[in-house]
Amino acid sequence: MKSGAIITAGSKSRETGLQRGSMGSLMDTLQYPATALKTEAQGLRNMDFTLSEQQVALQQSVRKFAQQELPAIAKQIEESDEPPGIELRKRYAELGYLGVNLDEKYGGAGMSHLDAVIVLEEIAKVSIAVAFPIFESCFGPSLAIAHFGSDRLREKFLPKVCSGEIVVAVSMSEPNAGSALTDLTTQAKLESDQVTINGSKRWCSGAGHSEAYVVYCRMDDSPGAKAIGAVVVEKDSNGFSFGKRDHHMGFRGVASADMYFDNVEVPAENILVAAGGFGKLMDAFDLERCGNTTMSLAVAQSAFDYVLEYSQERQQFGKTLIDFQAVQLQIAEMKMKLEASRLLLYRAVVNAEKGLPSIAESSVAKCFANETAREVTGKAMQLMGGYGYSKEYPLEQKLRDAWGWGIAGGAIDIQKVNIAAALVGKRFNQRAK
Repeated sequence: MKSGAIITAGSKSRETGLQRGSMGSLMDTLQYPATALKTEAQGLRNMDFTLSEQQVALQQSVRKFAQQELPAIAKQIEESDEPPGIELRKRYAELGYLGVNLDEKYGGAGMSHLDAVIVLEEIAKVSIAVAFPIFESCFGPSLAIAHFGSDRLREKFLPKVCSGEIVVAVSMSEPNAGSALTDLTTQAKLESDQVTINGSKRWCSGAGHSEAYVVYCRMDDSPGAKAIGAVVVEKDSNGFSFGKRDHHMGFRGVASADMYFDNVEVPAENILVAAGGFGKLMDAFDLERCGNTTMSLAVAQSAFDYVLEYSQERQQFGKTLIDFQAVQLQIAEMKMKLEASRLLLYRAVVNAEKGLPSIAESSVAKCFANETAREVTGKAMQLMGGYGYSKEYPLEQKLRDAWGWGIAGGAIDIQKVNIAAALVGKRFNQRAK
């Protein structure tokens, strides 16, 4: 058996770790009004804040693999700023790490979103770049294809994703359409059995390296979001080209470049969501936010693990750093934020097992984890002093990567607007009058 492999096949009956707990009997004895807290009581009876035995075993096996096989690859990627090659993707496929939560008939593991989070976090603790193929296969556009694609579209792309043959990236933003996504202008015209695409895209993680792209387009003349749909475009399509490679503060090894569509023709069967389906695309993007949350959490957790060990070894004034009360307080505060982030993430993905997470839960989880990652990596660097700031140690990379997740996938302040909108049940118009 390969080290770190997912070995529990036939996983549709697999436990999620959120089984009926001991709260049921307690709740039944309390005198609640007939209706006031009925929903909350039902939820509490099903809460269990521990992972199942299978999930703990999965976590440990992935952690062992990641720590043994990935650090050298991650170091090379960080130095070269080049994405991991297909060999690593094939290794992931061999172990069952690609499409963890995709259906087994497409080559996925058929496991839960929570299982996918467990796998992704352990890999991303080493490096977000080595984790990126897993992120895209479990929480990126592959999930949109799985949820909304036709049978033909799923059969065309998902087996290749799960085998490591391709990575599918999502292309949403444009030079003049970032947070204001409905301002996008890329056009896709359906004529008979083909779609012709014209326009440009920006800030696509994976651009130029991924083999296929879910491209958000304006598909008719309707105003605003009503015209927006999405088409899957393969990298080798005629008229599809890429600009100069971007190089960012962090996210080294995650390709990015402008994308140009000049009369790009793809078959009509590559339409993922037709015009008027913008709401569906955003629903799928709520699950992508859970992947973003996991990456943030992994960066923060790995920084915390490193500085916790460092604080018990480094000595100043004749004693270890951890023996100073000021350090103890910082360590405790970091741990509190990490645990809260993990619980918010788990809530979002577990509640989404039968579909997609709510925008409120995914936005709360992403926003909190993004801010936590920035705070934890910053505090960890400060505790390490000059060593934290040195490229000879991992903290400066962790801080650079942590900052990016609060921008990617919907900026932090946009998430807060989403949260407020969900609370009051209305959309806030951000446009100038």
